[in-house]
Amino acid sequence: MRYSEMLVPVHDFIPLSVEAEHVEWSKVQFQTKENLVPYDIMLPVPEDSVQVRDLLDKLAVLKLNEGLGTTMGCTGPRCVVIVRNGLTILDLIVNEIQTLNAKYKCDVPLLLMNSANTHEETQEILKGYKGVEILAHVLNQFPHSVVEVAMRLPCDGDSGKDGGCPSGHSDVFSVLMNSGILDELLSKVIPKTADVEGGALISHEGNDPVPDDPVNEFKLIEIFKNFCTSNLWINLNAIKRLVQEDAPINAIWSFVPRSRLLPVEASSDLLLVQSDLYTLSDGLLTRNSARENPANPAIELGPEFKKFADFSRRFDSIPSILELDSLKVDGDVWFGSGVTLKGNITINAKSGVKMEIPDGAVLQDKNINGPEDM
Repeated sequence: MRYSEMLVPVHDFIPLSVEAEHVEWSKVQFQTKENLVPYDIMLPVPEDSVQVRDLLDKLAVLKLNEGLGTTMGCTGPRCVVIVRNGLTILDLIVNEIQTLNAKYKCDVPLLLMNSANTHEETQEILKGYKGVEILAHVLNQFPHSVVEVAMRLPCDGDSGKDGGCPSGHSDVFSVLMNSGILDELLSKVIPKTADVEGGALISHEGNDPVPDDPVNEFKLIEIFKNFCTSNLWINLNAIKRLVQEDAPINAIWSFVPRSRLLPVEASSDLLLVQSDLYTLSDGLLTRNSARENPANPAIELGPEFKKFADFSRRFDSIPSILELDSLKVDGDVWFGSGVTLKGNITINAKSGVKMEIPDGAVLQDKNINGPEDM
């Protein structure tokens, strides 16, 4: 019986085990290049458009759409955050698939896995798209946990956002049980960087969390050189069989370059994708070939830039960062139009002081604490 079907008083709790199980660190096996398939040895896209269409006819694109844009001060789904040229994350996803369908006369569908928090608003937004079939599903929810009394609170039948806790990524396969799924699971991985985004790749029995003691070691890029991009190529028939059998789902890991991942989690990510470091065409953000450094700049913006509205107000135009290596901004800082940033830049406005970077300023390898430092 599902918790949402349980008709019990609100004070009747379900026992909850508070004995957390953790990864046994001594049994962790690190992934090495011998376990990874290099991205550059994969077969290229065929030149024959008929062959490409045959491949696309077997393709469906699934995107997880659970998250809200609360970290950037937005109230709706993160997918509606404006990324570039007035287009949202969801616009770019749909535009890319629309372009494929029009170019190759195919019908690649888009599947969105929503949470209860994002589903209703996303459904309204989807009404405005044409040229692509879009299917939306809602991930399951689990009962709220009350740690203090070691109990779970049953849902009261409410399937909305207040009816329970989101189930997370691990629920995708069970939700797609009846969708007809693929032969092989191919997960992409990329070089790990100091931003510690994503999960590191290890071999271990079970999927318990990392214990507290080795957490710092877990973040070291010298040990864990790669991490998962959460980009999966899956055979739906095989996934269905494995889920039905409650069997482990193994992956073939493909080692791909860092440029294959471009997350938009915070305002610093927005600065990257809105800058001249990338160009936009048919929903695809392509890295500017004029940049010589293969790595993206390390950007750290202070809390004044955290919310999307504040971020947008503080830039008259997005600076040129083609030759930027790192940028750290603290305090009440405002950027004029046509600014160029090069090398390593630190800008620190003193408390209570508004600092304005003038129009057309070219800053290179600067530590700026006031106008006299520009």
